[in-house]
Amino acid sequence: QVQLVESGGGLVQPGGSLRLSCAASASTFAFYGMAWYRQAPGKQRELVAAITSGGSTNYADSVKGRFTISRDNAKNTVTLQMNSLKSEDTAVYYCGGRRYFGTGYSYWGQGTQVTVSS
Repeated sequence: QVQLVESGGGLVQPGGSLRLSCAASASTFAFYGMAWYRQAPGKQRELVAAITSGGSTNYADSVKGRFTISRDNAKNTVTLQMNSLKSEDTAVYYCGGRRYFGTGYSYWGQGTQVTVSS
């Protein structure tokens, strides 16, 4: 069983930055694909960014050029750097993990709230 714990959410003004972190308990973390999803009130959960075990990344069109996902296998962490935040980025952000590429993300953190507001 893999446990994921997110941190770093909070309140930020439009145009500001936040850095989310996800700590994983898996000793084989390096083999896991990781992702950040978000869910805004009344909306479905959507993929924000993903990173494979090999370091390949992909992003939702809405965050390209503003968000960066990265991983540190030595520390079992995945990070989402969010810049130029907009009010529409307001959501609960979830860290997800999967052991095998092409399968669904089966491990989830508890979520962290990000609120972008003046």
